[in-house]
Amino acid sequence: MAETRDQYVIAQFSDIHCGDARFDSELMKATLDEINEAQADLVVIAGDLTADGYREQFTEARKYIDQLECGQVLVMAGNHDCRNVGFLHFEELFGERRSKTLELDFRVCCDMGGDDVQQRARVLALDSNKPDLNDGEVGRDHYSWIDEQFPDDEDYKIFVLHHHLVGIPGTGRERNVVWDAGDVLERLRMVGVDLVLCGHRHVPYTWPLADMLIVSSGTAATWRTRGFTMPSYNIIRIDPEFVTISTKVPAGELAREERFPRRVQMEGTELS
Repeated sequence: MAETRDQYVIAQFSDIHCGDARFDSELMKATLDEINEAQADLVVIAGDLTADGYREQFTEARKYIDQLECGQVLVMAGNHDCRNVGFLHFEELFGERRSKTLELDFRVCCDMGGDDVQQRARVLALDSNKPDLNDGEVGRDHYSWIDEQFPDDEDYKIFVLHHHLVGIPGTGRERNVVWDAGDVLERLRMVGVDLVLCGHRHVPYTWPLADMLIVSSGTAATWRTRGFTMPSYNIIRIDPEFVTISTKVPAGELAREERFPRRVQMEGTELS
């Protein structure tokens, strides 16, 4: 029997860039400690574990990621990880990179007077990288697979990629939205995806778009930041009524917190 509680928690970070001159081990340690303290049900690491895709950089990243105490950790490659044929090291140390799926089963306690509700979240992650290029693409050959992996009976649907599907404010002239972003957004909308998680541009931001939340994470462990943006990671709390996204500076203050209504209604719960 799944545990009954009033919410479940996803921690999201990316772009730690082990091996980079601006990598900060204290930021990395604080990120890991605080995520462990949050008791996340799922940790999503949305790519760019390394600076250049070299073996020793992946080994360092593996050492840090192994400190996570969460039972479900989803690690994706980023464009930096695919430099210098680094995707071979990624696959040896972290497993399949092209696609990953997992499910979360839980019971949510309803505060509206209804019974506890059995919930299931399905997560699909696809590799959007093109080796030795900063650009990304999901690819038409994956569209039908997206359909297959998100059946109608799923309660909550999460899609993960490294690159982003819409532009991020404060990142200058935009060149790195995936090449087929429009087609991918249409496909995700058709299958009813609720949450899209990505990284890449080192700026945290949330776009509510077509009944989806598209959530980008900043760099969690480097000072490769833009303007006054600080290093950060996200904690996402999903309950029967709302999705709350908290952007946190490691060992620092809460940078931003936003709350959005859940699209999918649950029995015994009315959404405003």
